[in-house]
Amino acid sequence: MKKLSALMLSVLLLAGCSAAPKDIGYQQISSADAAALMESEENYIILDVRTPEEFSGGHIPNAINIPNESIGNEEIPQLPQKEQLILVYCRSGNRSKQASEKLAALGYTNIREFGGINSWPGYLVAD
Repeated sequence: MKKLSALMLSVLLLAGCSAAPKDIGYQQISSADAAALMESEENYIILDVRTPEEFSGGHIPNAINIPNESIGNEEIPQLPQKEQLILVYCRSGNRSKQASEKLAALGYTNIREFGGINSWPGYLVAD
């Protein structure tokens, strides 16, 4: 009986320690998938989280610029609808992941992070 109890306790302890996937609060997709969403969806926002200087040098058409560094704990006036589809990108993918995490923490529920403009298959516009 002691062996059975020890075995059951071990199983319970191991089950409690198993690593579940972390809920990051947003979805990561490819640039091609983002381009397809832009073709098929309506009422979405393309969010460029690079610096204003990077943005003016070339960005995806119709994107808005909110630098990653400016996203904090306060509401974002340019993003009033928390359930709206937001497609987030930066230069290489690091800042877009950070920004997506911050947006999810602010309560945004429909975020798709698609990495960097370096892998964007479409054309760019400059200001």
